[in-house]
Amino acid sequence: MQITKAMNMKLSQTMNKYPRESWYFVYASFINSLGNSFMWPLTTLYVHHEFGRSFGDAGLVLLCQSVASIIGQSVGGSLYYRIGVKRLIVGSLILGAIAQISLIGISEWFLYIFTMMLIGFFNALSMPAIQAYTGFRWKEQRRELFNLIYVGNNIGMAIGTSIAGLLASLFDFSINFLINGLTTFVFACFFYFHVKKDPQEEQGPLPQVSKEKPVYQQSTWKLISNVKLYLFMAAGSMLVWFSTSVWNSGIAPYLDEHGLGMSAYSFLWTVNGIIIFIGQPVLGILKRTVTKSLPADLVASSICYALGFALILLSQNYTIMIAGMVITTFGEMLLAPTVPAFITEKSGLNSAFYLGIVGSIGSFGRLIGPYMLGTLYDNYGVITVLSIATLAPVIATMLNAVHASFHRESYAAKGNPSASRKI
Repeated sequence: MQITKAMNMKLSQTMNKYPRESWYFVYASFINSLGNSFMWPLTTLYVHHEFGRSFGDAGLVLLCQSVASIIGQSVGGSLYYRIGVKRLIVGSLILGAIAQISLIGISEWFLYIFTMMLIGFFNALSMPAIQAYTGFRWKEQRRELFNLIYVGNNIGMAIGTSIAGLLASLFDFSINFLINGLTTFVFACFFYFHVKKDPQEEQGPLPQVSKEKPVYQQSTWKLISNVKLYLFMAAGSMLVWFSTSVWNSGIAPYLDEHGLGMSAYSFLWTVNGIIIFIGQPVLGILKRTVTKSLPADLVASSICYALGFALILLSQNYTIMIAGMVITTFGEMLLAPTVPAFITEKSGLNSAFYLGIVGSIGSFGRLIGPYMLGTLYDNYGVITVLSIATLAPVIATMLNAVHASFHRESYAAKGNPSASRKI
């Protein structure tokens, strides 16, 4: 009884810590993530079973989708102030939902690839805007909210992936596509009704970096040349996201060939979601006692990925794969909320632009990963792809260490983001 009362009190304190509107955003993100998890983890197996294509061909689909995502994030970051956050997010999400549902009636291979590219483009188009809007709208709590949204998204993913494979087995993949499209449409409706104004109305006049030029008229080359802010972090993220392709393009086909199938693969992602939820206290201790800054979080993240994949490389036992998923999940927990938090804190009014650039570079890892690892798996087997997946985050650790060296001084007081110098 006392334990329940204490838990309810803790939950109430957490709920009251953030504005009510931010919780609506967390709930909407959860629903969107739930729907997305009905489709993306099963793409490799869908291509293999429904189209009769090789795992390398499945990697080609994901490669094409990643190309579209790179373009979408770059375009989305540039359009944030030009057309307004509401039109950008709502429009791209509605178009993405239409593309997702249209997969139900597609049986032609090249049309399927084109539609997957549209989905990747429209989903990515909204990402920098959503992250920048979150960072601007709730500036004082952006770190905690990015993490809270991330946790909520992954709870949705854990629930979705736990039943996505089962639904596909009992019915067919059409139900997965339908749920994905409907939840994306719900997410679009949330932004339509809750984002009342464009950024310049929400936060005053359109931000000026000088008396002459608004944000969107700054020299693109000048922004890109500030490499210490984003380049090494983005390159490290790219290698980490490249390595995670081994789940789809190495471990998934390995489990399928050994008779474990979609349910065993879905369970790995269920473990991922569970750890993200119950591992938050451990993560908090790690951040307070070991990493102590956002750049250091990135270094620790890539180390976790390297250790997790190295463990699976040593033994392809399913239990070891679960253990590897636990370790790499801590790496994901250190990486995913940290990138938008760092960018929105350090780049100020240019957040959307840099979020688009960093997201595009990171997506390049997702671009080359599935096709390269899928093809290598077809020709050389799981040991080769696991070896490469282990090496990539080792290199990422070095790049993240360089990034941390540039920002060590400015993060001397992690708990006070306002004390950080602007770069």
